[in-house]
Amino acid sequence: MDKIWLQSYPAGVPAEIDVDEFRSIADLFEQGVRRFASRTAYICMGKGITYGELDRLSAQFAGYLQGELKLPARARVALMMPNLLQYPVALFGTLRAGYTVVNVNPLYTARELEHQLRDAGADVVVIVENFAHTLEQVRRRLPVKHVVVTSLGEMLGFPKSMLVNFIVRRVKKMVPAWRLDGAVHFGDALARGASHRLQPVELGHDDIAFLQYTGGTTGLAKGAVLTHRNIIANLQQAHAWIRPFLHEGEEVIITALPLYHIFSLTANCLTFFKIGATNVLITNPRDIPGFVKELRKHKFTAITGVNTLFNALLNNPDFASLDFSNLRVSLGGGMAVQKAVAEKWRKVTGIALVEAYGLTETSPAVTINPLDLPEFNHSIGLPVPSTEISIRDDADVEQPVGQRGELCVRGPQVMQAYWNRPDDTARVFTPDGFLRTGDIAVVDDKGFVTLVDRKKDMILVSGFNVYPNEVEDVVASHPGVIEVAAVGVPDERSGEAVKVFVVRKDPSLTEAELIAYCHENLTGYKVPHRVEFRDELPKSNVGKILRRELREGSVRGNA
Repeated sequence: MDKIWLQSYPAGVPAEIDVDEFRSIADLFEQGVRRFASRTAYICMGKGITYGELDRLSAQFAGYLQGELKLPARARVALMMPNLLQYPVALFGTLRAGYTVVNVNPLYTARELEHQLRDAGADVVVIVENFAHTLEQVRRRLPVKHVVVTSLGEMLGFPKSMLVNFIVRRVKKMVPAWRLDGAVHFGDALARGASHRLQPVELGHDDIAFLQYTGGTTGLAKGAVLTHRNIIANLQQAHAWIRPFLHEGEEVIITALPLYHIFSLTANCLTFFKIGATNVLITNPRDIPGFVKELRKHKFTAITGVNTLFNALLNNPDFASLDFSNLRVSLGGGMAVQKAVAEKWRKVTGIALVEAYGLTETSPAVTINPLDLPEFNHSIGLPVPSTEISIRDDADVEQPVGQRGELCVRGPQVMQAYWNRPDDTARVFTPDGFLRTGDIAVVDDKGFVTLVDRKKDMILVSGFNVYPNEVEDVVASHPGVIEVAAVGVPDERSGEAVKVFVVRKDPSLTEAELIAYCHENLTGYKVPHRVEFRDELPKSNVGKILRRELREGSVRGNA
């Protein structure tokens, strides 16, 4: 498809980006900490660290991995924590030491955690103590050789560190008992690493920076292999898009989405790192009153999030009284931005809520709306620089402007493969190298892309992918279930929610019992919100359960 979208680019946004500006993320980091050494890089719970301090601390963590643990080349280091100062220290330390980061959702159940760590072959896990009991359940069955444990209050400084940890452990009782033999405290790891000089590693574009896991159509999460080139390309693409609107060394971005999520990782942690911004880390964005209280402390210039987060903020009575005079960028991704939310956001803040679109497999940005968008347009925006898109039918034939088809993407930000899954990799790429997104879209004559349907059965809950097969596998393992199908249904709070249709073996099985069973085996956002019992499920002539028929019936029933 011709790049008709270039005509609609905002002034100052180039058609192509320079992927060769940085050899690796480590190169980007080292240039950044030199340029912005005295500027605050991250703030969490009132404590800030400068770029210079981040340089020193991440070098210590790298020294621990290299000199103390003596990890082999290309080892995988899993990071399992919410937004804390420890995350960027461990992240950049791992990358500077030449290793691969495996981001892990700390809310995973033992079953989910075991699969991901085993699949990735993680050598080290850095985990916050609140979730150490989950790792304890599966540790003996994993290849993990080293465990580093941290606390929510660590790095906050005395006496705040002690106070936070006391409240978390003793008052709120948020740290279940755990035992992990040989585990090292994060502070001790940094101290040990300080005695080992960071050994420079020759990293190139083809080295693997991240194994970023996404849902699998077989019910198992798959690791998208994201190289240093993939990530550098996408942060360069995002930087090219925001550059005309922001200023180096002056920005303050609110980071409420977890850094282990690809959106926040690339957009907030890395892209804004390049321009010397201050990232304000929100550890618990579900505490909206606490979130708004934190926002009041900062003259923030940018914020990213998902529709549900923006909606929750708008529904807080204190949010509208904040000072938005410095705000220049509000970016929504991960799930569709609703028109009502976008319009209310502009009315309250004076700034447009701009929608973007991406995938884990594309590092993640594919399209972004112009930041100076005059009004909500229902579009996911324009392809970012150095990106090609193609709208194709089921026969892989490209469709003309105005015709719907599967959105396919090619560009330097597109992943190399799925980790150790050649068959899945082959299925997701076209013969000419385009990634099949599984989303049905249409492109207008100005180049704006609009999503109109979803080809695959993936469910999008508050920006997180939920694949029906994984939910179905868990529900089907209940002894009272014969058959099950999982679909996504509209939900005002999360965009979509999981609903399961179940044929019972045990007539006494209840919805509450089944949901409780799912809570034991699935992360919260994957747990069905609704259960509908049926005598039978609709099937095709070859016996395949027709999820689409169930989904469409549910939507009609809720209309």
